[in-house]
Amino acid sequence: MMTTARSADSGLAGPGELDRYPYAEAPGGDRVGAPVWDGAGQDLGRVGRRTAGSRGRGLHGQLVQQLGQMIVSGDLGADRPLVPEEIGQRFEVSRTVVRESLRVLEAKGLVSARPNVGTRVRPVSDWNLLDPDIIEWRAFGPQRDDQRRELGELRWMIEPLAARLAAGHGREEVQQRLADMVEIMGHALAQGDSITFSRADAEFHSLLIQLAGNRMLEHLSGIVSAALQVSGGPITGCDRPSEGSLVHHSRIADALAAGDGSGAEAAMRQLLTVHPEVERVVPAPREH
Repeated sequence: MMTTARSADSGLAGPGELDRYPYAEAPGGDRVGAPVWDGAGQDLGRVGRRTAGSRGRGLHGQLVQQLGQMIVSGDLGADRPLVPEEIGQRFEVSRTVVRESLRVLEAKGLVSARPNVGTRVRPVSDWNLLDPDIIEWRAFGPQRDDQRRELGELRWMIEPLAARLAAGHGREEVQQRLADMVEIMGHALAQGDSITFSRADAEFHSLLIQLAGNRMLEHLSGIVSAALQVSGGPITGCDRPSEGSLVHHSRIADALAAGDGSGAEAAMRQLLTVHPEVERVVPAPREH
């Protein structure tokens, strides 16, 4: 690990504390000059969770998360140069950590590395917006409202169809697992265990998409999982434990067991429709 001295007022995290890098939440105007490494704002540590790409990966994963959130938030705007040597000095990490982190970000479409040009931030149009990490980073940044709306709209298109298709596939072991998830959610609701409820909820939706028997659709299950996991405000009624949410999950499972595609689709649409206690409306077509 590099231990190059930092300026006292840089606001950068100390060794092993990359999570605490200041994160500017308010979107700014056009920025000029060098990358804003020391932006003022709320602490990244408040996020309180690791994304799938950084969880359990030490400094490498933490740096991916830090740089990813800075890019997605706009703190490091499009076409900004990212100098590996400077990143290593600022975050006190080795060249290997920086190099591997930039490779991960490049795979996500956030940066590009070209000979004689170096590594630069790519525009939003090049990002892999279906990547679970980018979904979560956007959900915590200035684009949080757009991200949650877009996720809700995407789920509205994906899951009712998946429910209809799933009714035509008699995989009893998967259908039994769906019923088990409903039962677990019921026990968790009774005990006020929101964590267990959420985990069973996420597995329920993942299993349902798998049961649909469409491999391309199955590749979109990560989007649904990410939508259920991002915090800071409900996307749909099933994001918070409630009796109504449990009833709709149960109806979906029953319709699937009976081979009732129309019933399963209708029950899923009801689940994705807002419950009275959730301040969210069913996504409606936007005017252009």
